[in-house]
Amino acid sequence: MLEVQPRPIAREAQVAYFQEMLEIYSPSHAEKEVAEYLAERMQGWGFRRAYVDEAGNAVGEIGATAEHATKTIVLLGHIDTVPGFIPVQIMEDGDTIYGRGSVDAKGPFAAFTLGAAALAGQQEALAAARKRIVLVGAVEEEAASSKGARFAANQYRPDFCIIGEPSGWSNITLGYKGRMLINYELARDTKHTAADGPSACEEAVDFWNVLKSFATEFNQGKSIFETLQASLRSFNSQANGFQEIAHLFIGLRLPVNFPTDEFLLKLDEWKVDASLKLSGEELPIKTDKNNGLVRAFLSAIRAEGGQPKFRYKTGTSDMNVLAPIWKCPILAYGPGDSSLDHTPHEHASLAELERGANVIQRVLWEL
Repeated sequence: MLEVQPRPIAREAQVAYFQEMLEIYSPSHAEKEVAEYLAERMQGWGFRRAYVDEAGNAVGEIGATAEHATKTIVLLGHIDTVPGFIPVQIMEDGDTIYGRGSVDAKGPFAAFTLGAAALAGQQEALAAARKRIVLVGAVEEEAASSKGARFAANQYRPDFCIIGEPSGWSNITLGYKGRMLINYELARDTKHTAADGPSACEEAVDFWNVLKSFATEFNQGKSIFETLQASLRSFNSQANGFQEIAHLFIGLRLPVNFPTDEFLLKLDEWKVDASLKLSGEELPIKTDKNNGLVRAFLSAIRAEGGQPKFRYKTGTSDMNVLAPIWKCPILAYGPGDSSLDHTPHEHASLAELERGANVIQRVLWEL
């Protein structure tokens, strides 16, 4: 642990920064303005380097250079959001702030940048300790391409990685389910409605029902993190006078140790002669509790007056992308209530943002 003490960013400045960040609308594929804003702010706080990389990520570095570092810590959080701008507003209580991304996941990345900014004045001490801290505001996480994380995967080989996702300021996330997306299409020659046999739409419904029944049976007696979650995201059909075509779009959340190969064989059997296209495939991830990164977070949360808890989420994140590649201690952390993700009333607590930034500051100082 370093001996000098960091200087946290003042509360008023934290609030102004977060508000400005939220006011820049940045749905997936439109992150350029917010990335440039973040690079400018990190540069103003005294980061050793701050820039927008080739993928469009906002990147900031403090401490030792890559050539001289013996320990590299990467904090990666996504700066894109789902569509739907929510007017940014601080409520009368002075603590609640509304805005798209306030939880998922500009809030966690704001905590990352504020926590690291508190250490930016100690560049010489960090360099002397040969510690390199890299922040990556990643693009296109919500688009399921994870373009920013996949680019970063080839740029760094960290000793520790922190993913920016809402866990609540006193919790850390150690696991995410995997993902598989299924595009189903079935075409049948048009026939009279009085003719015998199922329509393309009816066959598509049968496929969904078989899949859903399989998931229900598989899930018996299991906790939510151990279940196969299947959701029918869209269903539509069309007819051109010669053919009737049915389309299904299905999302699957896969548990750790799910028998994927066996399941793929079943899909091939259930589809009959329909077309299936799989995409968005990510492996589930569950990480170890017994490492220096987890211990640093437990200590930092307790020092801020919290009672830390471990969380395991049913969604996916850039942690699914990076954990298999970097193979280092990794977890997800960030202020915010994840039940508000993607909702029209997304909002966060400014006090929780401050606590989250303090936790990050303590973790970076201790590692």
